[in-house]
Amino acid sequence: MKPSKARRSSLLTDGRHLRIVTADVQGRFTRARRVLFAVLVAVLLVLPFVKIRGAPGIWLDVPSRRFHILGLALGAQDTYLAFFALTGLAITIVVLTGLLGRVWCGYTCPQTVFLEGVYRPVERLILGSRGERSKSEPAWWRRVALQVVFVAISSVVAHVFVLYFVSWDGLVTMMRAGPAEHLSPFVWATVMTLIFYGNFARFREQTCLVICPYGRMQSVLFDRDTLIVGYDTQRGEPRARGKVKAEGAGDCVSCDRCVVVCPTGIDIREGLQVDCVACAACVDACDDVMTRLGRPKGLIRYDSENGFEGNKTRLLRPRMALYGALVLIGALVAVVTIRQRTTYAANVLRLSGPPYELVGDQVRNTLEVHIVNKSDVPAHFDFAPSDPPGAAPLTLTFAAPSLDLAPYESRRVPLFVTGPRGAPRPVRFHVRRAGEAEAIELQAQFLGPNSP
Repeated sequence: MKPSKARRSSLLTDGRHLRIVTADVQGRFTRARRVLFAVLVAVLLVLPFVKIRGAPGIWLDVPSRRFHILGLALGAQDTYLAFFALTGLAITIVVLTGLLGRVWCGYTCPQTVFLEGVYRPVERLILGSRGERSKSEPAWWRRVALQVVFVAISSVVAHVFVLYFVSWDGLVTMMRAGPAEHLSPFVWATVMTLIFYGNFARFREQTCLVICPYGRMQSVLFDRDTLIVGYDTQRGEPRARGKVKAEGAGDCVSCDRCVVVCPTGIDIREGLQVDCVACAACVDACDDVMTRLGRPKGLIRYDSENGFEGNKTRLLRPRMALYGALVLIGALVAVVTIRQRTTYAANVLRLSGPPYELVGDQVRNTLEVHIVNKSDVPAHFDFAPSDPPGAAPLTLTFAAPSLDLAPYESRRVPLFVTGPRGAPRPVRFHVRRAGEAEAIELQAQFLGPNSP
């Protein structure tokens, strides 16, 4: 097939943006996407309001350094777990891309979910379908109403975004007090409203084409066995219009239905393109046309480059084996790390100043035990030497042999260690949380003059 003289896209060669007005389409992939979009939007909107173990489903309380994620309470000492979450998400997307192409873009990316699941349906509802808008320009009051609704939707989404960092009760209190008393959350909500409005109401698919780097990575993540949305050139060419198929003509009737439903304005018949987000709208549109013409579906379909050429698609290949090994290793490391996570943390610090002081013929070191309750319930802690009495010529005196900490509270407890003069030797003690068999063993060095 010979490529067209000018590749279709919402971005013109001179840098201008062509406003995309997509035609509505029905089909199995469109129905599946709409259901998935509804579920994802509902989850996003509901999570800040659902209480799990007394806290919102997701609440990133940055000022207090407390993070609640689906019932798991994390403190500032647990931020290293974000490494596993982020790398796990990245590797998962890489694996899915190698197997299923840009399925993330077409089905679960927030840009696609909100644009195709919320903003464009609202636009069709207020301004009418593509066909209605091509016959006559929508009335001015409809255009104004659309922008007002877009701002309202963007404001709701922005406030839900803020709820992930401020609890619902806290947000209501701030709203009642007014912006002057809580300027930072107000500015955040306003800025996010403007960003969401500008992105989903104006910028739209340009975010995918210009800003997001994921589409540019296709040449690295794809191979000839990756599942893509493509056009069967062997079956469709040469194109010929008309319901009756002429002798020697292909199945494509040049109706351009696949173009007018595309959210990025491309012609899928020109081959794999960076603009394609694998939404499968063109698949549903073409299948509908083929059904009405009495021809087999699948002229545009999900398949691999090898599949379109009549060859077998390989699911198991060296690239996927490497991806699978990385996923397995990452999962094992994450499981081991999470299992080793404790509900509290403790470490020993040496205070600034002289490392020791002489008290008669004795030497005294002043240390400090920093303990953090990382759980969302109160906890009782006990301190005790690890060496049995008489095993070491050192006396450990805790300023508080035991203490109670509120959820996520931290405390510093002075520790005085006295002993005779001599070479440096270790100071061993442990911190135990009430009700737990395992204790945290801590060790420091007892310093003093080397000679009497």
